[in-house]
Amino acid sequence: MLAPSTFRKIVLGSAIYDLIVTAPFATPWSFAFARTQLDGINQLLGGAALPAFAPFHVLFACLLGSVVLVWALLRISDPQQRFGRFDGVARLLFSTWMIWTLSVTGAPLLWLFIVPEMAFCVAQWLPVHRR
Repeated sequence: MLAPSTFRKIVLGSAIYDLIVTAPFATPWSFAFARTQLDGINQLLGGAALPAFAPFHVLFACLLGSVVLVWALLRISDPQQRFGRFDGVARLLFSTWMIWTLSVTGAPLLWLFIVPEMAFCVAQWLPVHRR
């Protein structure tokens, strides 16, 4: 069982990770740069080039990035256990769709997201000592 203070640090750490990883997805301009970098990494890892994005794809990437960015800022400002539990569920959902995409595309880049997502998912479901 984790101490409440340890659990809060896990929630804070997951929020800081989200802030760093998701911030580039928040605007079309930063997303264009990030997508180019992710494409290069995927190819470096032996995967195919990522598919081209049309404006509607960029819209949904930026909507996702914006929402996760705000969610990260909330957890940074108040890393409470309740938020960690909800975040654990969200990470399970995100991981599920990433694993599905991995099974369809074989894109090795996805492992760089799946592993930390699942690690934070599990960590935020660990039992916490009651005060």
